[in-house]
This record gives sequence, structure tokens and C-alpha cells, in this order.
Amino acid sequence: MAHADDPFGCDIYTMRTIATRFGLAATPVNAMQDEQLRNPHGTLAADADLVSLLTLAPTAVAVGILCSEREAGSVLETAARHSSWAAEVVVLADRVGPPAEVRQDDDNGLVRVFSRRLSGDFARQRNALQALCRSSWIFQLDADEDVSPELGDSLTRLATLANRQGVVSIGLPRKNLVDGHLSDLYPDVQYRLNRCDVSYEGIVHERPERAWQSSFIALSGAIEHNLTARHVARRSNVYETLQPGGGRLFERDALQRPFSLL
Repeated sequence: MAHADDPFGCDIYTMRTIATRFGLAATPVNAMQDEQLRNPHGTLAADADLVSLLTLAPTAVAVGILCSEREAGSVLETAARHSSWAAEVVVLADRVGPPAEVRQDDDNGLVRVFSRRLSGDFARQRNALQALCRSSWIFQLDADEDVSPELGDSLTRLATLANRQGVVSIGLPRKNLVDGHLSDLYPDVQYRLNRCDVSYEGIVHERPERAWQSSFIALSGAIEHNLTARHVARRSNVYETLQPGGGRLFERDALQRPFSLL
């Protein structure tokens, strides 16, 4: 609740994101606040009940991992590390062969592996990955990305909060670590926690197709993205070739600079 001497204020949509930074879930206290949450941004100061995210029952969330065939081996070696929180792990490798061909299943059934040709269209590959999942929510990672088990557990609670509040897509900050150093392309928000019926769009730099009002950003932790300077030097050019004008060549420069608050 806002007071006249408060140094600043915000609406409840903004408060929901701020609350996640402290491991909290914000719930509207009345119908007016609920209306403001679903139709941001209004002029009504936020008023919400705040509870620990950990008090929310977890929702089943799949981990989906995109990789090349060359990366598949290392991905499979580490995929089980998500077992403490993920309902399933689905790996989709870019390779020539029949689509959705099961290549390996681990002993406990947690990890399933399929193949499909990427064909230069990242959105279609992500959508194919989502269609392979049994869970209603999926958190997508690339082969060079990772999250901590603590953040993974938070994702299952964030999905519960999203279900209660009509949200279908959640974004997370991503730390781009180039040769081990945080780059200036930060926080680089990625909307990777989505309901499986949400589709991605865009050949490169793909994003989920949904109204922004049905999404929010969570500050519960960050995706770690490990890159080499050599990869950075060629990545944007490759994307630009796939989609002229969509390669975000400016990101190449930001990735090559160390992070600075100034």
C-alpha cells in the first residue's frame, strides 16, 4: 500500500516482478488490484499479499534442450543434473534423419532424446521441442546454457503463480559469460519458461508469441550462457545471413565488451 511519504511507488504488475527478486510471490488483495494485474499499467498503487515462493506447491515443468548432433553427447552427460526439480528432460538434436526419432532413454525415464533438422529456423525447432513434452510447462535451454538447482526449483513455483494469475510466459535475465567474463549484453531477458501451447516466432532471436500482458519477468535468478569470443565473432553474422536485418549485429559489440554499470 502506498503512502504519501514513500520515495517511489509502482503498480502491482511491477511489484510482482520486484517481489521475485526477494523470493516472494505477490497476490492481489482485492478485485481492483487483480484487474490492474491483468491489464497493466494503471494508476492504482500496488497492494498485495506477499508470501515466500517456496510456500507455493510446485507445478510440473519440463526442461527442453536444443543442441547440435555434435553437442548431444555432452548434453546427455549433464542432463540428469536437472533431476532434482524437472518433471522430464527432453533433448532435441539438430541432425539429418526422421523427425522425433527417439535415440536414447535413460534408466529412470527422465531423459528422452529426439532428432529433427533445424533447417535454419529456430522458432520451428523450439515449437517442435515443446510438442515433444508431456508437461504443461517447459523451460527451454540451449546446449551452452545452464541454471542452478535453486533457480530450477523456483521455476516450478513461478509456474504455479502464473497458472493462478493467467500468465503463460515468464522471462528471466541471462548472463552471457564470454570466455568466463560477464559481457555488457546484460540482463538480456529470455522468455524461456512457457506453457507448452505457446508458440515461438522468428527465424532467429525467436520469442514466444503471446500478449505481453500475459507474461512477466522474474528476478529469481539468471540463466548462465557460456560463450567463447570466437563464437561471438561469427554468431551474429550467421544469424544475419539466416534473416537479413534480424541478426542484431549490435549485440556482437555488446558481447565483446565487459559488463559495466555505467
